[in-house]
Amino acid sequence: QVQLVESGGGLVQAGGSLRLSCVASGSIFRINGMGWYRQAPGNKRELVALISSGGYTNYGDSQKGRFTISRDNAENTVYLQMNSLKPEDTAVYVCYARVNSNVYWGQGTQVTVSS
Repeated sequence: QVQLVESGGGLVQAGGSLRLSCVASGSIFRINGMGWYRQAPGNKRELVALISSGGYTNYGDSQKGRFTISRDNAENTVYLQMNSLKPEDTAVYVCYARVNSNVYWGQGTQVTVSS
């Protein structure tokens, strides 16, 4: 079994920054893609950012230029640095990982951006 545990969410004013972390643990042979999705109330889950094991990244359109995804393969950890946050970034941010060819999701961490 594999677990994903997120941390780093919270309340921040518009224009501020937060850094999310997600650690994968358990029976891990190989981690391919890792990343973040988010879901706001009444909205569908949407891509925030993904990063491959080789460091290739992919971002959702509204995050480009403001968010940066990175990972530490030795620590099975993915990070999301979020800058210039906007109220519309308010959502539950959920960690994603493809581990041993299976997809896993974290429980999510709340990010609230006040205007």
